[in-house]
Amino acid sequence: MTLPHDLSPWGMFINADIVVKAVMIGLAFASLVTWTVWVAKSLELAAARLSARRALKAITEARSLADAGRDLASRRDAGALLVQAAGQEIQLSERALDHVEGAGLKERVASRLGRIEIQAGRRMSRGTGVLATIGSTAPFVGLFGTVWGIMNAFIGISEAQTTNLAVVAPGIAEALLATALGLVAAIPAVVIYNVFARSITGYRQVLADASAGVERLVSRDLDFRALPHPALAAE
Repeated sequence: MTLPHDLSPWGMFINADIVVKAVMIGLAFASLVTWTVWVAKSLELAAARLSARRALKAITEARSLADAGRDLASRRDAGALLVQAAGQEIQLSERALDHVEGAGLKERVASRLGRIEIQAGRRMSRGTGVLATIGSTAPFVGLFGTVWGIMNAFIGISEAQTTNLAVVAPGIAEALLATALGLVAAIPAVVIYNVFARSITGYRQVLADASAGVERLVSRDLDFRALPHPALAAE
């Protein structure tokens, strides 16, 4: 005896209740969003981490903030912004540096660098929240489709007044497909979200190292500025 339904995944989708179909379509769309975010964010993170490492290298090898500024003048990534922000703060404080110590300048530079780090990290985190949402809700959405489908299957059993497997199996199989799709959407989203979380943490650490390097350059420049001019020392 042949079953009255096509029990392939596509056949079960076609024969499913409209609510279960809507759940399956939503979960398929969520899975598409997950992989789209993965591709786009992977490329963005790879480029950002490469730029941050190059900026860190330039900052570490520079002897002064001006040297770092020249090396990064043509770039607009977060590492270059750190150097530019420090240079701008020094220019704004130029008039006061001859009369006060550099502690206030260091605090202002540290404040600006900290804000740039936070903004860069927030920018890298954009789009990852949707992965967390999909990972946490997709199983429950799939479960809702399963519950709805099994409820309809029991209604069909009641109307047919039979417990024949050929009548019961298709409706239950269609319902369980929704749960399977929920897991297919949720598991990759959770894994990808965790991978991105670690990658973003590593990117922030590189920026933190670059920021510390900029602060060292500012401190070094202030120390050299405090030294007496060679001509004055000769007198």
